[in-house]
Amino acid sequence: MDFVTLVLNFFRDGGFFLYPLMLIFFVGLGIAIERFIYLTREATKNRALWEEITPHLRSGNFKQALAAAQSSEAQIANVLKYGIARVQSARRREDVEKAMEESLLEIIPQLEKRTHFLSALANVGMLTGLLGTILGLIKAFAAVASANPAEKANLLSAAISLAMNNTAAGLGVAITLMLAHMYLEAKTTTLVDSLEIAVVKFLNSITERQGEVAHTPPQPPRAAPTMGGPARNPV
Repeated sequence: MDFVTLVLNFFRDGGFFLYPLMLIFFVGLGIAIERFIYLTREATKNRALWEEITPHLRSGNFKQALAAAQSSEAQIANVLKYGIARVQSARRREDVEKAMEESLLEIIPQLEKRTHFLSALANVGMLTGLLGTILGLIKAFAAVASANPAEKANLLSAAISLAMNNTAAGLGVAITLMLAHMYLEAKTTTLVDSLEIAVVKFLNSITERQGEVAHTPPQPPRAAPTMGGPARNPV
């Protein structure tokens, strides 16, 4: 028996509830694929921008860093734009840190968007399969109670097959979507952690730069040249 025939028989014996289960599965699969592509693309863009902007931050060239951030669509660019703009108006680390934390509050919901639907769809799929199983068992007992003795075995076998197919489909949908949810949550957490690390590195670069400026010794004033040769000591 080939795979296509096996699937057709599975749906034929599974009854009505396999169709909403497949709808739930494909909706969840579409969300998982879209989120995977989005998070992978954002991680790549963030990494590329951070590698481009790091030399400017180390040298204290914040104007060039701001120009690079403004020309990028990466999520980390929004965080850095908040921080660099705040550096130009406030020199305290706390003020810059608050501005960058505010930008993170806007970005994190975008990274977590629709991922939580996967856990909800997994639960709905499992409950839908359980409902199909219960109805299949009810049908089995009803068939046994009212059928002729010669037909009871066939009717009972068909009803139990319907119940077990719904159980298997519900568990398959739930397990698949829960695994996708766990993976995407881990990927989102990694991306958020990288943004927070970038914030800390940016703040540290600002602090180090300000410390270098503060500890630069003042240059001694140069003596003004005198007319008629070097000055003589007074007698």
